[in-house]
Amino acid sequence: MELRHLHYFIAVAEELNFTRAAARLHIAQPPLSKQIHDLEQEIGVQLFDRTQRPLQLTLAGRVFLKEVQDAIALVDNAVKMAQSASRGEIGRLVIGFTSSMTNIFLPDIVRAYRDRFPLVELVWRELATSVQLQALRDRQLDIGFFHLTSWMLQESDLCSMTIWHEPLIVALPETHPLANHTQVSLKALEKESFILPSRHFAPGLSKEIEHLCQQSGFSPVVVHEGTMMLTILSLVAGGVGVALLPANVQNIQRKGVVYKHIVESTPTVPMAAVWRQGDSSAILREFLEVTQAIAQTHSKHE
Repeated sequence: MELRHLHYFIAVAEELNFTRAAARLHIAQPPLSKQIHDLEQEIGVQLFDRTQRPLQLTLAGRVFLKEVQDAIALVDNAVKMAQSASRGEIGRLVIGFTSSMTNIFLPDIVRAYRDRFPLVELVWRELATSVQLQALRDRQLDIGFFHLTSWMLQESDLCSMTIWHEPLIVALPETHPLANHTQVSLKALEKESFILPSRHFAPGLSKEIEHLCQQSGFSPVVVHEGTMMLTILSLVAGGVGVALLPANVQNIQRKGVVYKHIVESTPTVPMAAVWRQGDSSAILREFLEVTQAIAQTHSKHE
């Protein structure tokens, strides 16, 4: 039994006339009559009472019609769902991120993506960079967002797209002697205690900060490593130390903390989207397109 046989049967059952049904199906009437006869032979019941005028369904035919219509509806829905999935309109995406991403434009990405694909389930996981890298390779994440350095992707199993570059700024306690300065030189921080982003949570960022200090002639005296920006800022506010952080941290208004630009020219820190090489997911493809569009929009307004 083929799907077309069921469509033939429905047409005849609705028209109760082989000639009209054949015209509706754009086939000749004799082949249609034969197909219905063969269907009856295959399932072992008579579906139509051909002695009646107009043609009538038998009791078995009426029961069969209801079930066949339900089956066809299920098939049609399955086709639509498959087509939606191929366009990335339904499904699930697991996304890793660090807190820096939430300070830049993650909310804009979420809004734009949900407007376009409201039926896709987005699962968000705030994870350390190293954990994201492993989770991507273990297929526990579909995409991750974190500060990226070249050594992280030495293997070819992951792809990346840089979506944002930003400078570093200094976070000082508001009572610090340099708090009234418009800009702060790195050399002026040589004797300070530093609070760094965790080497485990954000290895690329912490390495960049240490390298920057070393270029200015000193190694930072690290008194604490924080996993979250809010933790680092709270310690700065408490006078525990100073911090070098990505400029996006200025979106967090923390009482007791002031932000200052650095006098020296500093390299920018890249924020990247990272995913598995060869992942053909339509959902991932559409999410990356939305992410890139939002990133470009932000860049134009900077």
